[in-house]
Amino acid sequence: MRKKREAAQPAVSESERLLFGGPLRYDTGWNKHADAFLQMNFRAMLVRLPGMLLSSLRLARQADPRAASIVLAAELGRGVAQAVSLLAVNNALGKLLTGPDIERRLHAATPALVVVAAVMLVSALLRAASVYATGRLEPKVERVATELYLERAANVELAAIEDHAFHKLLDTAQYGARSARHMIGYGTQVVNAMISLVAAAGVLTVLHPALLPLLATMTLPSAWSALTNARRHYESFHTWVQHARAGHLLSSLLTEPGAAPEIRVHGMGPFLLRHFRAMSETAEAEQARLSRLAARTGLIAAGWTGLATLATYATLGGLLLGGAMALSVAGTAVLAIRTGAASLDTLVLQVNQLHEEALFVGDLQRLYVEASARAIPAGGEALPEDPKEIRFENVTFSYPGDATRPALDDITLALPLGRIIALVGENGSGKTTLVKLLAGLYTPDRGRILWDGVDAGRADRRLLAERIAMVAQDFKRWPFTARVNVAVGRSAAPMTEERLAASIAEAGAQEVVADLPHGLDTLLARVFSGGHELSGGQWQRLGIARAAYRRGDILIVDEPTAALDARAELEVFEKIRALAGSGQTVVLITHRLASVRHADLVHVLEHGRLVESGTPEELLARGGLYAELYALQAQQFTAKIPAQKRA
Repeated sequence: MRKKREAAQPAVSESERLLFGGPLRYDTGWNKHADAFLQMNFRAMLVRLPGMLLSSLRLARQADPRAASIVLAAELGRGVAQAVSLLAVNNALGKLLTGPDIERRLHAATPALVVVAAVMLVSALLRAASVYATGRLEPKVERVATELYLERAANVELAAIEDHAFHKLLDTAQYGARSARHMIGYGTQVVNAMISLVAAAGVLTVLHPALLPLLATMTLPSAWSALTNARRHYESFHTWVQHARAGHLLSSLLTEPGAAPEIRVHGMGPFLLRHFRAMSETAEAEQARLSRLAARTGLIAAGWTGLATLATYATLGGLLLGGAMALSVAGTAVLAIRTGAASLDTLVLQVNQLHEEALFVGDLQRLYVEASARAIPAGGEALPEDPKEIRFENVTFSYPGDATRPALDDITLALPLGRIIALVGENGSGKTTLVKLLAGLYTPDRGRILWDGVDAGRADRRLLAERIAMVAQDFKRWPFTARVNVAVGRSAAPMTEERLAASIAEAGAQEVVADLPHGLDTLLARVFSGGHELSGGQWQRLGIARAAYRRGDILIVDEPTAALDARAELEVFEKIRALAGSGQTVVLITHRLASVRHADLVHVLEHGRLVESGTPEELLARGGLYAELYALQAQQFTAKIPAQKRA
């Protein structure tokens, strides 16, 4: 059956093959739920329903206990009101259809009619209370679930964020908060439909035992149709989710500011539009396929329902003709059957929706558990107040999933504090990995990092991070004001103008701020109204100001002058030397070896191993890798430039 279903799906478009290398039909991050849902039947629905309702109730009570209690009480009250209403209608019909004259019959039926009117009023009030409380609950549930998701995601180890399996869970769990909100509404409708169904079934049982099976016979076809179509749509959703994401990507590229210059220079607009159209037409073919199947299923269910309805009313007629049922009872039975059928239809549809949302809430709950297991440890040993040295002892580290070779392999080196220490080596030598271990972002697979004898692996990681300031080559350019972009260096500290001014001066970023249209209050995001964009060099200075604002004991600077011109580069290194002169430790990563000539100590890395250590002068005299790299860079400036022929 699965092969036939797959064969009927739209063919893979040429756009999928050209742009994405093949069909976009399967996403394991989502599809792990599909089998559980596709195997769902009426028995499975009944088994899983209590757990799903309890999950909805827990979410609701966590967000707003009072509103949750109002919803539950209101829906229970509406169910009781419906049962009372049906019994009152039966009583009224019995009085109206029997008696000597119409006046006496109306007089006798008046109390039952008053009860019906009162119950309708109470039911309306209860419905209003339920709608109001549900409206309060839904956004609160989504907020609480989102906060828990973000809190746990922000608190896990960096290695977890970079782990493919954990990040896949993050991707799927992000939909759990929205699903948690939807579960409140679906759960309310399920409870209401269940209570209405129980009320109608109870009344039918009281009226005549044969009527209850007739109710099930009438509603089973529509229930089967709803369940079948829901399974198809859910399977299609999971199968096509990557395709949909790719279509959104193509449309967003056409309006993305970063891609806009190349799109216009290279004339890529028609190219992207053509492939967007092809991808959309493939997705439309899938929707047409689902519509054809839904129409066929609906016709089968309608025919079945028609036959069941005919049999139901024929049975009622037979009971009337045989004298086994009074006319008033038959009228009430018709109302109860119609109410029960509508309730059962609603129940099946809403349980389908509830189950679908519960799957994604389950992802969210799995994330909570996994994130707690991979959270940054709280507490630990205190680090020395004024350490003299940080020492790496036989440190080995590999990135998750990388089985080629360790990023750092048996590294032993010392970082004397209060000095300028340079880390040198070609791309992939392990420099950035080493400083991430130093900052506590990773923990070694083997070996130790000692702060004057205290193992950083047993230290309080949050207190360790307090000692570190970092300017990475690809540091985050926050889409906020310039003021915030500097002050996030120490976001927990009170934001003061004095501290901001001092940090900007230390980074030599006064001109950058002065040139901004609104100074520090300039929004640095052109995608918003009034936003402003900085050059790479200007951002680099703000990044250094951010590190200065943090005032960490150890400043880690990764390629600080990559986006600067020669004059600005000299100024930045003067600022770095001044920081070291004031007692701050500077750990410098750079490819420009001429820039490390003022370093107190240079460590040279190659393929994750330490190959040389010493002062710049010692390393040049030794004639090793450092001297080789230095000579290669020097040749770029000392090579003779061919004389140009004069015109």
